Amino acid sequence: MTPKTVIPAKWPRALLLLVLAYEALGSLAGGVLLIAAPDGRYMDMPVALMRGYFDSFLLPGVILLDLGLLGVFAFIAVLRRWYFAWLLVATSLGGWIIWFIAEIVILQELHWLHAMWGLPVLLGAIASVPLFISRFPSAGSQRVLLWCGIFSSLWYVAINCFVPLYYDGYSFAGLTVSELSAIHAPTRILWVLLALPYPLLFAAFGWGVLMMPEGNRLLRITGSLVIVYAIFNLYWPPMHMRGNMPSLTDTLHICWAIATNLFMWLFMILAAAAIKGRFCSFTIIAITLHVIFGALTFTEAPNIAVNGPTPMIGTWERINIAVFMLWVVVFAGNQLRNAPSFAKELPGKLSL
Repeated sequence: MTPKTVIPAKWPRALLLLVLAYEALGSLAGGVLLIAAPDGRYMDMPVALMRGYFDSFLLPGVILLDLGLLGVFAFIAVLRRWYFAWLLVATSLGGWIIWFIAEIVILQELHWLHAMWGLPVLLGAIASVPLFISRFPSAGSQRVLLWCGIFSSLWYVAINCFVPLYYDGYSFAGLTVSELSAIHAPTRILWVLLALPYPLLFAAFGWGVLMMPEGNRLLRITGSLVIVYAIFNLYWPPMHMRGNMPSLTDTLHICWAIATNLFMWLFMILAAAAIKGRFCSFTIIAITLHVIFGALTFTEAPNIAVNGPTPMIGTWERINIAVFMLWVVVFAGNQLRNAPSFAKELPGKLSL
């Protein structure tokens, strides 16, 4: 008997509905206020904020109002379980993502409102994956999700090579990855925008692992933790550039780094316990290297705040990152070998 594939449908649907309602109401309110006062006075925003891209807030208001209406229809479609709900959800979430990216590019600034309104959209995108799989429940869909694990690692490595090119004087050996997105860093906005696909791809991979045929409980827990890890990584409190007085955000950045590593090790251990064999040995080596190079990174970290010498901190950190990225690629490859072929349909109920 073919084992069933099980996707938890309750919490993703509830979360998706919450995000759609929140974003739709916010978009409707914002759109109405901008249309009513194209000079931005109702929202205390001068037209000069748009840096000449628009003469007034009228057109942005109309676009925002349309996004709100689209969000309302998407909410109703998910609530009523309409067949084409996936299309409305994709259009709504995609529209909001484009809106926030365009807004950040125009303003050339990251504001706390972007986190308040933008992060829920990304959260909704992660929660919407079961909806799309329920409409296209083929083994090919699952394999695409598993491939996202490999793509996530390749993407992260690529932006690590690309973004520093726009930071004059940046040293791969002596500066950390986090300094690319530090407060007032010249590459902060570029890094934040290009890094957005990483947690989305990694969350999609987590859904792919979670969709593996039931029977391996540890593997399903691993998939769930990968999704939680991706959600946690949607936002990182930024550090300050070197030589600046550390503040709460720097402390939170360190806390995020510690929590991220603990998450990594936890689902790496669970995946190794689930798969066993040579992959288990590979995971032990990977975690050992991760701890060693993490410790080497930590020894130089105190010098960042005082703008002291950190000749190898970037090298140690990047080796640390590379170890994890390689582990993800190997883990994804293992799951792809065990996943059903493209020609097969996924058994089990996948409704959202």
